[in-house]
Amino acid sequence: MIEAQVLPTPAVPLALLAREGVLVAAGFTADPSDMFARLVPNLQSEGLDVVDDLGDITRLTMAYLDGDLEAIDTLPVSQPGTPKRQALHKALREVKPGTTVTYGELAERAGLPRTAARAAGTACAQNLIAPFIPCHRVLPGSGGYGGYYYGTAVKEWLLTHESAKI
Repeated sequence: MIEAQVLPTPAVPLALLAREGVLVAAGFTADPSDMFARLVPNLQSEGLDVVDDLGDITRLTMAYLDGDLEAIDTLPVSQPGTPKRQALHKALREVKPGTTVTYGELAERAGLPRTAARAAGTACAQNLIAPFIPCHRVLPGSGGYGGYYYGTAVKEWLLTHESAKI
């Protein structure tokens, strides 16, 4: 069974979905079924149960929202993807709060050539576990915020939240 909880944030609600203590999806929505619909079919077949508390996931997420910006770094996460996508997601988790990288830099950190910036962008766009795999910390080399699945305002809030606590 996939368990879900929705937490308030200063920006918009954050839905957390976990399976046996491992985050399988998270995103800025008040409706966990939005995230559930993005899961692979074998996880969807387990069903969805909204709960009041996901234990350590809830506790550490609240600590992050309260200013302990590294609290979520050790939470276990799992999402499908090719070896390249997994390498990009791993590299994303290594980008520290309060810092940003470009898509080209992310590609290099994942062991790919800088020219694989488009693959880095695709990995960010298909990331199911925001902000735990922090694609909001990736900015275009040309400047600005770039896109974000949950909207630029949420991306901007996350970056401001993280830089204000450093």
